[in-house]
Amino acid sequence: MDALGCMKSLLLAATQYRAAKTPPNAALLQRSLEVISGLKLTRLFASNQILPSECLSCLVELLEDANINPSLTLSVITLLSQLALDSETREALQDTYNLTSVLAGVVHRNSTNLSDPVLLQSIQLLQRLTYNVPVFCAGANIDELISFLMHHVQSTEDELTIPCLGLLANLCRHNLSIQTQIKSVNNVKSFYRTLISFLAHSSLTMVVFALSVLSSLTLNEEVGEKLFHARNIHQTFQLIFNIVVNGDGTLTRKYAVDLLMDLLKNPKVAVYLTRYEHFTSCLGQVLDLLHGRDPDSSSKILELLLAFCSVIELRHTLRQAILEPSGLPVSGNTRFVTRSKTFEPSVALVHLSNQPLEGSEDCSVLALQLFREIFEDIINSGNSASAEHFVDLLLPVLLDHLQMPEQIADELLLKKKCERVVKAINVLTNILFIDDTLKMHVSKVMTASQCTSLIEEQFTYSGIDTGFGAKVVDSKICKLAADIILKTLDLMSRLKQDVPGMEVSFYKILQDQRLIMPLTFALTSDHRDQVQVGLGILFEAAPLPDFPAIVLGESIAANNAYRQQEKVHASKRIQMQSPVTNVTSVKCSSSCPSSDESTNIQELIQKLNSGLEMKEPFADTRISDIMDVYEQKLSALASKETRLQDLLEAKALALAQADRLMAQYRCQRAQAESEARTLAAMLKDAERKNEELNDLLKAQQVESERAQTDIEQLFQHNRKLQTVAEEHEILKKSSVDLLQRYETNERQYKDLQITCNSLNKQMEAMKKLNESLKQQNDKTAAQLVETENHRKELQQQLQERDGKIATLQQKIKVLEEKLKAQQKEKTNMEQTIDILRKELSKTEQARKELSIKASSLEVQKSQLEGRLEEKEALVKLQKEELNKHSNMIAMIHSLSGGKLSAEAVNLSL
Repeated sequence: MDALGCMKSLLLAATQYRAAKTPPNAALLQRSLEVISGLKLTRLFASNQILPSECLSCLVELLEDANINPSLTLSVITLLSQLALDSETREALQDTYNLTSVLAGVVHRNSTNLSDPVLLQSIQLLQRLTYNVPVFCAGANIDELISFLMHHVQSTEDELTIPCLGLLANLCRHNLSIQTQIKSVNNVKSFYRTLISFLAHSSLTMVVFALSVLSSLTLNEEVGEKLFHARNIHQTFQLIFNIVVNGDGTLTRKYAVDLLMDLLKNPKVAVYLTRYEHFTSCLGQVLDLLHGRDPDSSSKILELLLAFCSVIELRHTLRQAILEPSGLPVSGNTRFVTRSKTFEPSVALVHLSNQPLEGSEDCSVLALQLFREIFEDIINSGNSASAEHFVDLLLPVLLDHLQMPEQIADELLLKKKCERVVKAINVLTNILFIDDTLKMHVSKVMTASQCTSLIEEQFTYSGIDTGFGAKVVDSKICKLAADIILKTLDLMSRLKQDVPGMEVSFYKILQDQRLIMPLTFALTSDHRDQVQVGLGILFEAAPLPDFPAIVLGESIAANNAYRQQEKVHASKRIQMQSPVTNVTSVKCSSSCPSSDESTNIQELIQKLNSGLEMKEPFADTRISDIMDVYEQKLSALASKETRLQDLLEAKALALAQADRLMAQYRCQRAQAESEARTLAAMLKDAERKNEELNDLLKAQQVESERAQTDIEQLFQHNRKLQTVAEEHEILKKSSVDLLQRYETNERQYKDLQITCNSLNKQMEAMKKLNESLKQQNDKTAAQLVETENHRKELQQQLQERDGKIATLQQKIKVLEEKLKAQQKEKTNMEQTIDILRKELSKTEQARKELSIKASSLEVQKSQLEGRLEEKEALVKLQKEELNKHSNMIAMIHSLSGGKLSAEAVNLSL
């Protein structure tokens, strides 16, 4: 089911439940409430459509009913709490539907049962509704609500204590009537003592709520003088800053910031804060809260920083902390350290100033306001050196703010964007006032097209381009668009000498008829800055020839008349909204017959309202019935009166809108008349120029005939030139080819020249090497001749040696045979020696003989061994000489180029 269908089913279920409070109807209504709550239609309820308004009215009427089921009451309060998250819906519930008084009645009805969840939810919703919103003390059930809150705060602490104290802080803040009512209570001193005891509570939320109530009630009294005295104020500052930095949540931080802002409005407290020795350290900790926080917390921190700017000394310190953060201590430590560049306060502020439009909290506008305060302090102090880096960082963001999106369907987003543009232009204007260096920075990035496109878009958004009968644009958007147009023109007037094309665009826009409406808004505005800007633009535009001064005067007169009519209608609405006197009792002095009971009751009501006594006789038994009829009629008349009052207000609004349309129509008519006059003058000029052009045309025709003949001659000459051009193109192409060939040949020539140089160097080196080789060759040839002769000699010697070697080899063979025979004899001798040794014992004689023979044989053996060793040594020497000779022969053959193999040279034994 879609959203509208769910709303219709909710209205139907509520109607059925009010008609008959049965369990099925209650269950149906409960399901409808749960479905609406699950859809999360916050933005739809913020619109001014009929069906969402009927649903809100139905929900408020359900809360007003004292006989409603408690579970339904809890569901309704839960749904309203969800809807109250949106600021516009919250304002509508507060102003249009008077939900505060209704919820006060719910609290009063359920105050006997403190454990009832309806009571807790009602107080929490009241706290959300009354935050930063004034509440009229004369509202229904407000007195009972204040009495209940004071009584419960002084009783035993429970889960209701903190919400009650927070609601009491909201009601007391900036509300003199409620403050007076609380101060007039008999036990107010006991109430003060209870609040002071809460300052030592472990919950920071309880502490800040109690301190907020005390500051609202006692700041300008004797108790406040003692509490916020110079001796105690530094401890109070430390406590508040501690809550801001280390609060239990966003709600606690918001109330702590509001408390400090309220204290700063007191001149004495502001002076005390300038003398607070730890303010710089606390300010650094507060600036650290700008990093990585939710938009709600960031917006409250920015509000606190703007409150600091209301005091000149604090603004100067804040400017130093943002632009020169290196000397500030990091949060939680008193030592001075250098901060990271990504965590500089200036970077965080620039990031916050560039938040998307869809955010719930508009941190961007607050950040831009803070930039304006910082630059104003720079202008006053004259220290522009510290601002150059910050301006370079900020300029791209400011220029991005000046870019309007292509389509913004939501009117609220359009208002937000216009507000941001206004603040951005204010910051740019302040930068221009600092010095010429920063002005040059701005003039380098600003262009005339940016300013003109911005002004053209604002003409479209403000509805100035639309004619009579077109869609009426919201007056707030019209005023914002007019403010943007004039401030952009003021910016252009300051940059017209420094930006190319800016002066031409500036004076062109000054003569535009559409500029009348923004000038009218500015010159009749209640704000001093807008009037001054409008007068400055008027002084620039008045001397121009096409400036519509008469139309401007008529527009200002029409706007003043419209304002006067609005005042008259407002006074009439106030008179119509005066309370109707309720008749509570009627004294009957006579009775009327029962036959007149159903007669003209209207005459009876008129007589009662005019104070006439009823002289008709009444039967005593029928007085109560007639009074019931009277009460029913009176209630019906009261409902009719409220409906008529609503219709009358709607008619008054429609009339005011029609007046505004009439004023716009008169202004547009005056513009159209001035344009018609200018068009008539232009028509006359055009006719005169037309006659001149006719004469010129005839002369041109004669010249054209002459030119025709010239053209024919030129055609012939052109054909000749074309043939020449074709030949030229061919020659050009050939020249290009030749040029390319020349370039390639030149490159090849350079490469060949390089290689030629290298080859010349190599040739010289080869010549030197050839000469040295010739010398070596001559030497080698001489050596070769000598070696050849020596070879022949050696060959002869070798042949002789070969003969000797052959004879020696034969002798060696003979000696080897002898050696073998001797070895055999030796073995035989050894055998005989063994036999002789065996027979030694038999015969001595034989041994002696044999020993003599053995000794002689041993002598012969030693002689033969000596000879054998000599022969072996001689063989070794002959082998060595033979190897030497073979090596020499091989070397000789290698030098002479012979191919004698080593096998032929090698002489084996």
